[in-house]
Amino acid sequence: MKTNAYIAGVGMTKFGKFLDQGLKAIGTKAIEAALADANMDKSELQAAWVGNAAAGLVTGQESIRGQVVLRHAGIGKIPVINVENACASASTAFNQAAMMVSAGLYDVAIAVGVEKLYHEDKTKSFGAFTGAVDVEAMEEIMTALKKSAESSGATEASGGAGKKRSMFMDIYAAGARNHMKKYGTTVEHFAGVSAKNSFHGSMNDRAQFREALTVEQVLASPMIAEPLTRPMCSPIGDGAAAAIIVSEKKAKELGLQNPVKILCSAMVSGWDHEDDAPGAADLAASMAYEEAGVGPEDLSLVELHDASAPGEIFAYEALGLCAKGEGGKLISDGVTKLGGPLPVNTSGGLLRKGHPVGATGIAQIVELTEQLQGRAGDRQVEGAKIGLAHNGGGSIRNDGAAMCVSILGR
Repeated sequence: MKTNAYIAGVGMTKFGKFLDQGLKAIGTKAIEAALADANMDKSELQAAWVGNAAAGLVTGQESIRGQVVLRHAGIGKIPVINVENACASASTAFNQAAMMVSAGLYDVAIAVGVEKLYHEDKTKSFGAFTGAVDVEAMEEIMTALKKSAESSGATEASGGAGKKRSMFMDIYAAGARNHMKKYGTTVEHFAGVSAKNSFHGSMNDRAQFREALTVEQVLASPMIAEPLTRPMCSPIGDGAAAAIIVSEKKAKELGLQNPVKILCSAMVSGWDHEDDAPGAADLAASMAYEEAGVGPEDLSLVELHDASAPGEIFAYEALGLCAKGEGGKLISDGVTKLGGPLPVNTSGGLLRKGHPVGATGIAQIVELTEQLQGRAGDRQVEGAKIGLAHNGGGSIRNDGAAMCVSILGR
């Protein structure tokens, strides 16, 4: 849907491992940062959408996650809508808040994403991802992943999915092997994604990992599931992000300086289709471009869902940044690195900034907003005018379960 809403302020925590902090403390930091950025008081908020994917499994907090976090931040009375949509939870919260403001129901809304994935019992953390597929088809999924690994001689990927690691790394690994076979994509292309994003993340003080890596270092790292080495896999994390969304009327009232407009936010779910056919990401992207009246050639930068290094290359192609099969070339040609024609994941992406799943979508919005306002420091994309955020979650058969593509403009 085409929107008519603006971002008045954004805020986020550092992403990382915070065993001594709960959802309330982490979420409150992001909320307070967004309010300060907007120069607004919490009493001005009229409604809230709070994204979280895994608290029920990891912390035991169910049913009223958003209310618990907001009450701790001193915010009550207003309607609070809890949003759970796998890794797309925060982008869904953002989408819904923007829609409601655009529809004229509210002048001021806050969208929050908050997650705690680190736990002393690692099986709880991995269980959060295992539940983001059709669990009634689990045996079929695991058999297919094992068969795919064995047929390609991938010994590490032949066992341990969902126990030693998130099973989504095995899903991405299978997709990577297929892409390599079909298009000639190389493991060096995937390593190049990780190296690029590590360079970007080294300049982001909110990123979980700050070390810049070379392609050689990425390739020499421990193998997780062939062809994915550890730096090619996004880490779990704890963190929160928030965005305050206002109507055009409120934006004028506030006298927003250098405002960022939400040009559109397209939300879709996957469906059953042929393996080679366009899927949820392709559909969401085409809808977003049409609604915003722009095309891939108009973008200044992109924050996309690099839950794995191959996932970034898949997203290039789904978003129309290049033709199918040519994603690897964008890496080898330096197109998506800072200084290139279309920087991607200047925040460090999920691979380096981290992936607290329920917060990731709004963290992307934070990065785009700061870039469009010229306040991204060493990571600044010169003359940034239009930014795209791509965030997906879950998997059912051969497509993503949820997909959101939003486009922001200066």
